Amino acid sequence: MDSLIFDLDGTLWDSTDVVVVGWNSVLSNYQGVANAVTKEDLQGIMGLQVYEAGQKLFPGVDEDTQQKIMRECCEIENLFLAKAGGSLYGSLEEVLQTLSAKYKLFIVSNCQAGYIEVFLEYHQLQKYFTDYENPGRTGLSKGENIRLVMERNHLSSPVYVGDTEGDRKAAAFAGIPFVYAQYGFGEVSRYDYSVDRLEGLLELF
Repeated sequence: MDSLIFDLDGTLWDSTDVVVVGWNSVLSNYQGVANAVTKEDLQGIMGLQVYEAGQKLFPGVDEDTQQKIMRECCEIENLFLAKAGGSLYGSLEEVLQTLSAKYKLFIVSNCQAGYIEVFLEYHQLQKYFTDYENPGRTGLSKGENIRLVMERNHLSSPVYVGDTEGDRKAAAFAGIPFVYAQYGFGEVSRYDYSVDRLEGLLELF
């Protein structure tokens, strides 16, 4: 193994306490069209691409309005997180520091452009990661973005760490082992390795 590629939400941090406030500030302008969301609603869409999240959260709304709402919500969440950050899992920086001494670290998340940057900048974690990618920049699926990161960084044997079935499928698409973060938001049908807390990665690798 030469590297670890991480999912973000439900794997490295939980941003939902902050994001739900931002989203509902947008949704207050759509009363009668779209309902307010809860933290649990947001956790239920983690791992989905933005258009998929809009379809799941606002099924009674036409597609154009769904995507308009989602664009506004994504813009506001970046602003809110830039001011408040999110809740980091475990001893995240200590884990990253230890792992980055042995392996190259990356992030591939199904998020909008700017989201990973906010995570890295607010919590000052840039120095631990070599590269990152998301569909907001590329328009690609998570599996395709994993392959893209592998190719441009010449990775020969990475693993992908995530917490949802979508993460498992993306790792399978990219042809690499999947590490299931059991402490995150989702459940998976199978996995190659698992950890029940973030620090378990230090015992695994």
